[in-house]
Parts: sequence; C-alpha cells; structure tokens
Amino acid sequence: QVQLVESGGGLVQSGGSLRLSCAASGRAFSSYVMGWFRQAPGKEREFVGVITYNGGSTYYADSVKGRFTISRDNAKNTVYLQMNSLKPEDTAVYYCASSRTYSSPSNSREYYYWGQGTQVTVSS
Repeated sequence: QVQLVESGGGLVQSGGSLRLSCAASGRAFSSYVMGWFRQAPGKEREFVGVITYNGGSTYYADSVKGRFTISRDNAKNTVYLQMNSLKPEDTAVYYCASSRTYSSPSNSREYYYWGQGTQVTVSS
C-alpha cells in the first residue's frame, strides 16, 4: 500500500510561483508513474502532468505546458510540481497520484493511490 501526502500549497499572486511536493510512503516508489491532477470548485478533476518511473519522461496538459515542471527524487520517495507564471485559472486543489502503468497517463482511472490534496489559490 502507498500513502501520498501533498504539501506546498498556498496563496500566491498572479505571475508568482509555488512548488508542490508529494511524499510517498512504502517501498518501490520508482515502480510507480506519478501524476498530478487538479480540481477547481464546480469542475471535474483534470490532468496536469505525469512523470515516468525514473523521471526520464514527462507529459503535460496543454494548459500548463511551459509553465509547470514535474520532477522526482526516488531516493526521497518524493515527486514535485514546480508551478511558474501562475494564473487565477490555476486555482484548484492539487492532487498527486500513483499508477503502475503508463498506458493512458491523463486518465484518472489509471491511478490507484491518491493524496488528500493541497489548495492552491492564485489571486489576480
């Protein structure tokens, strides 16, 4: 079993930056693909980005491409989401999630373990 705990959320002005962390418990962290999703009030959960097992590949939603960067440190069992040039429309609860497979990384159903989420609020 894997437990995921996000941190680093908060309130930031438009154009600012935040770095979210997701710490995983348990073994074999490197055997999981790690994804980030977000959910704004009244909206469905949406894919933000994903990083493969050893960090060799990343994939992002068009809405965040060029502004957000995912990285991971398998020695620390942690994945990060660096968010730059934040916009008010980035306001949401951000979740990290883990998956054993990489067949459809933008599909939330592919992820089995989820964190509790961390709130990011971007003011205009």
